[in-house]
Amino acid sequence: MVITGDGKGKTTAAFGQALRAVGQGYKVCIIQFMKGRKYGEVVAIEKYLPDITIIQSGLDSFVMRDNPTAEDIALAGRGLALAYEVINSKKYDMIILDEITVAADFALISGQAVVNLINSKPPELDLVLTGRYAAEEVKAMADMVSEVTEIKHHYYAGIAERAGIEY
Repeated sequence: MVITGDGKGKTTAAFGQALRAVGQGYKVCIIQFMKGRKYGEVVAIEKYLPDITIIQSGLDSFVMRDNPTAEDIALAGRGLALAYEVINSKKYDMIILDEITVAADFALISGQAVVNLINSKPPELDLVLTGRYAAEEVKAMADMVSEVTEIKHHYYAGIAERAGIEY
């Protein structure tokens, strides 16, 4: 599954999918690329949902598309290696790779690495990829693609980010 597009809610949709999965007895692992902040969903998962493992592989700062730091690149590579590790562990029924498509678009990891990762998953594993800029090849490989489109965003009206809404 791929959840992409320029609108708000891609990660939230994937986390909703994780919630649905654990409700049916699945074990879920979420790896967040390019994220290091304790977002509300991370806090809630760690506190209330023991069947979801969440791993952040990023900093609590924005990555500059044309000027990523060496640490941004290293953490994305770590996230990719962890993705292979959890796929091969066979401990999970669903793996969510949050913001992996952005990591590839920003060249923190290669697009081919994402394709190889998808090809490495066993058929019974549900794999969810999120983020803007999903490559056409990745979308073509998916069984389901949703595109979240921004119609209007409160940020442009001068409303600052808020706990429980943006994080």
